[in-house]
Amino acid sequence: MEQNDIAVGLDIGTTKIVAMIGRKNDYGKMEIIGIGKAKSLGVHRGVVNNITQTIQSIQQAIQEAEADSGMKIKDVVVGIAGQHIRSLQHSDYITRPNPDEVIDATDIETLCNQVHKLVMLPGEEIIHVLPQEFKVDGQAEIKEPIGMYGGRLEANFHVVVGQVSSIRNVGRCVKSAGLDLSAVTLEPLASANAVLSQEEKEAGVALVDIGGGTTDLAIFKDGIIRHTAVIPFGGGVITEDIKEGCSIIEKQAELLKVKFGSAWPGENKDNEIVSIPGLRGREPKEITLKNLSKIIHARVVEIIEQVYLEIKNYGHEEQKKKLIAGIVLTGGGAQLKHIKQLVEYITGMDTRIGYPNEHLAGDSDTETTSPVYATAVGLVLNSLEINSKHSHTEEEPEVKEEAAAAATPTAVPQEEEEEREEPTTVSQPRRTIFEKWFEKFKDFLDNAE
Repeated sequence: MEQNDIAVGLDIGTTKIVAMIGRKNDYGKMEIIGIGKAKSLGVHRGVVNNITQTIQSIQQAIQEAEADSGMKIKDVVVGIAGQHIRSLQHSDYITRPNPDEVIDATDIETLCNQVHKLVMLPGEEIIHVLPQEFKVDGQAEIKEPIGMYGGRLEANFHVVVGQVSSIRNVGRCVKSAGLDLSAVTLEPLASANAVLSQEEKEAGVALVDIGGGTTDLAIFKDGIIRHTAVIPFGGGVITEDIKEGCSIIEKQAELLKVKFGSAWPGENKDNEIVSIPGLRGREPKEITLKNLSKIIHARVVEIIEQVYLEIKNYGHEEQKKKLIAGIVLTGGGAQLKHIKQLVEYITGMDTRIGYPNEHLAGDSDTETTSPVYATAVGLVLNSLEINSKHSHTEEEPEVKEEAAAAATPTAVPQEEEEEREEPTTVSQPRRTIFEKWFEKFKDFLDNAE
């Protein structure tokens, strides 16, 4: 097996931590060869609030994935989410010293580097700088300016910003769990990669990932990311409401939500009752399903209205910005009964449930194609993409020590690990701005002992 064939995604969520190992098959689709999951104890609303517990959960998920696949995991791509994430639109330009030369990747890099120098609020850091459309000498709506002549190169950017401390805490947890961090990706972007088709991104679509602690939103139009947002509510708040409203313990509330919950109260008849065993010899509690779905309905409506507000902020009501493909729901919360109908009713937009099978091999089992694993699948796809970029860039075969280190396989079968010692020759790829930022971030982690 080639070393760049295998990739690992680590989804650090509020309710669970998932480690997923995948590889590309002969048809260019992704096969999942190992998966491990652990209950997430140290994360609240997408933000790490207990380092020790998070490290233990990561190690547990990694061990399970290693046992499942017979591989040894070395480095991972991690998803970043949480209520501290925000996004903004920004325009910037550069004047090229020689307009008689064609625009190349270096010019775009210079322009993106300029955006990275934007002054943020104290404690914030730019995670992604995503160019949308370019303008060359005033000519607008250019998607790919490379190869064109021009003196002034201008672009609109979608800039994703997060809290430095939260990002570093995630990095510290991964490092302390004995893993290398090969990249950090925004979770809504990873989920979008896993569940959306290119046609939907072109037509205009809003991806809504309802997780345990947060609801992530990513809006695409004309194949370009237009808006991202993280709403600090998710499935956990619904469970909390059931717990309070029915005076039961959290475990029972979660079971009730999953087994009998519905987002549409009209579905249940008044005489449908579920009996819950009492604590330590107390009388069992009887709860009507109608009341249960009323509690769920109230909270789900609140989440959807917040999402719809973000979609309106993006400008969905303008004719040019209309999202023709509507809404795609994914994440654990998308499995709630009748949520699709409720979303359509509130927003008036076409809605479907997104399963992460867009890029998966046909023989993947039903567990991995569940909306719950959308982010993990997206992170593995992201990792495979990074690996293939590294392997495809061909320049002089001069090996630098870092390049050889970066080229070590993400996961190696345990028996093969001892045998493979001699370094492999690898080409030095052109690094993106994000990779350069990432190296600085890695140095910071190494020094912050």
